[in-house]
Amino acid sequence: MARPLRIEFPNAAYHITSRGNARQRIFLDARDYSTFLEILCSVVKKLNWILHVYCLMSNHYHLLLETPEGNLSRGMRQLNGIYTQQFNRRHNRIGHVLQGRYKAILVDKDNYLLELCRYVVLNPVRAGVVRSPKEWQWSSYGSTTGYRKGIPCLTTEWILLQFGNERKEASRRYREFVHEGLKEESPLKEVKGQLFLGEDSFIERFQQLMKDKETLKEIPRLQRYVARPLLEEILKKRKLEDVSIYRAHVKYGYTLKEIGEYLGVHYTTVSRATRRAEGKT
Repeated sequence: MARPLRIEFPNAAYHITSRGNARQRIFLDARDYSTFLEILCSVVKKLNWILHVYCLMSNHYHLLLETPEGNLSRGMRQLNGIYTQQFNRRHNRIGHVLQGRYKAILVDKDNYLLELCRYVVLNPVRAGVVRSPKEWQWSSYGSTTGYRKGIPCLTTEWILLQFGNERKEASRRYREFVHEGLKEESPLKEVKGQLFLGEDSFIERFQQLMKDKETLKEIPRLQRYVARPLLEEILKKRKLEDVSIYRAHVKYGYTLKEIGEYLGVHYTTVSRATRRAEGKT
């Protein structure tokens, strides 16, 4: 499987997730949670990150952050690497604690970051661990709303400013906003190409980065065509037209199997159609 692409640039916003190896727990007790947060704050301070939200679950964690200096990979290596060392040392273990590479989704701050903020802090509620997000000690919700003292590296200003200039009223409105999120679907369902969460105009800003020939070799096919049209738009009225099939496969990156399933034919039929179309394009 191809490694997920990392796009790094100054002031990028990301949703980060990292899970336990083989779905195992990465936090066994309160000390583990606290240790992770201490390391996180050290990295945030050292690399000048802006940490908006965090939520630590027993076998994974979520972060919402910005990187003013475009240094995500460097910081994540430190965060996961140092925590793994300390976890193994404390629990007399060896080997991987976290599963493979972390997942980083590039977020359109203006249109999606706030939705993600409430999605992340609602994780313990959706998992049935607590009834209210304020009950979960290991997320940023309590700090943002004033229920408990926050970790020193957490930035709450941006979130609260979305709800007003007066902190008490903004906090109340934010609590209401989060509560209403229990009825909403996950914003992550709108992620495109396993990499972007944003409007088309946001994605288009990064198309040039992904056109670089050397970079394309490292980008999975799905990520290469994040802004491609739907199959039904390319293959209008399900017509078995060679040129349309060729465009769907070669230009927009749909697999022969995907096209065949849509048209109700075997993928070998699709393959023959693309070969015939090569002489017409």
